[in-house]
Amino acid sequence: MQVQTSIDHRAYAPDYLRHILERTKTIAVVGASIDPWRPSFGVMSYLNRVGYRLIPVNPTAIGQSLNGEPFRAQLKDIGEPIDLVNVFRRPEYIPGIVEEAIAIGAPALWLQLGIMHPDAARRAESAGIQVVMNRCLSVEHSRLMR
Repeated sequence: MQVQTSIDHRAYAPDYLRHILERTKTIAVVGASIDPWRPSFGVMSYLNRVGYRLIPVNPTAIGQSLNGEPFRAQLKDIGEPIDLVNVFRRPEYIPGIVEEAIAIGAPALWLQLGIMHPDAARRAESAGIQVVMNRCLSVEHSRLMR
């Protein structure tokens, strides 16, 4: 599948989402948390159970680990290829995260349910990154890949 630019972020074709999910093995989770009541914890638990490798990114959790992976402060601290950047941060942080995703060469960016930033999405797409906004990664995986 070829990278689409300027796609309609209000409605994603199932094949677009499925392509991202099928090629993904390693996911950096920006805004990951060890608190079980946080949405990122539940989504990461599901994604871990279905076989993805998850790398938690949160500068406030340095020195801790989740599912055997130590937290990193920023995407650039991961030091290995990432297939997907999954984001649990408020919209005002998205432009900076997009710049980090571009810098590490991430092929896809997924903004969780309730998170949208059209300008940042256009920036990411112009750099060749596939973008999904306002969708829950675990819900879409369960719907499309089971």
